[in-house]
Amino acid sequence: MNVRALIDDAARRLAGAGVAFGHGTTNAFDEAAWLVLWRLGLPLDELDHVADLEVDVERQAEVEALVDERIERRVPAAYLTGEAWLQGVPFTVDERVIVPRSLIAEPLADGTLDAWLSADTTRVLDLCTGNGSLAVLAALAWPDVKVDATDLSADALAVAELNVQRHHLESRITLRQGDGLAAARGAYDLVLCNPPYVNRASMARLPAEYRAEPALALDGNFAGGSDGMDFVRRLLGGVARHMTPQAVLVLEIGHERAHFEAAFPKLETVWLATSAGEDQVLLLTRSAIEGAK
Repeated sequence: MNVRALIDDAARRLAGAGVAFGHGTTNAFDEAAWLVLWRLGLPLDELDHVADLEVDVERQAEVEALVDERIERRVPAAYLTGEAWLQGVPFTVDERVIVPRSLIAEPLADGTLDAWLSADTTRVLDLCTGNGSLAVLAALAWPDVKVDATDLSADALAVAELNVQRHHLESRITLRQGDGLAAARGAYDLVLCNPPYVNRASMARLPAEYRAEPALALDGNFAGGSDGMDFVRRLLGGVARHMTPQAVLVLEIGHERAHFEAAFPKLETVWLATSAGEDQVLLLTRSAIEGAK
């Protein structure tokens, strides 16, 4: 059996088992290709070049066992491979963090945010950093800035440290543990935040693959709310004092725009275009935040 046949077989099995996607892939074929190529030690971006390679029976069994594990455990593929990618950049991943997929990475990497920054931009805060992916992407995008990457979870910061080291950014990214803005130090020119924002009803409907991730990073109702905006309320109540006069906050709220606008009807919001649409990532100036109080 060749590589392409193995992938096709794995895709049929994944689709038939009804596994959920969304942690780096969106369909059974792409997920199967990821698992098969990773298990065989082949380049993940060169399927056309390796599709016809024959795979011996022993290696086929290894692939089948990995696909079995994906189906039986119902965990994201990244937890099985130990790696995920965001904007083409590899990151170490395990069960201590959610799989990196923040849409903030798109305007960060494609230059959209550059228009909101200036030559004086030197300090960036990545709040709720998780595995550190946005902090790393920010440091790569702007070689002259320094980034504070904060999270409540010590486990998440341990993974973030692996990624800071992996990309040799120890001199430019500082990891800090704290609850929300408690770990912030001074004022920043740019604040990035992909917080827990899933509303209570949606949390109850999450597929097993999402429930395998740390709930702390997903559930936006930790203070007793139901609209997913508990963290965002705290954030907007205090973030202005950690922003320089011309600073901006870039915030991801996923599919929660209706809840966000209901919670903050007076905010002058700039919605940023992403591959998922123009209603999942927003930008707020310091003056807009202060003006809505």
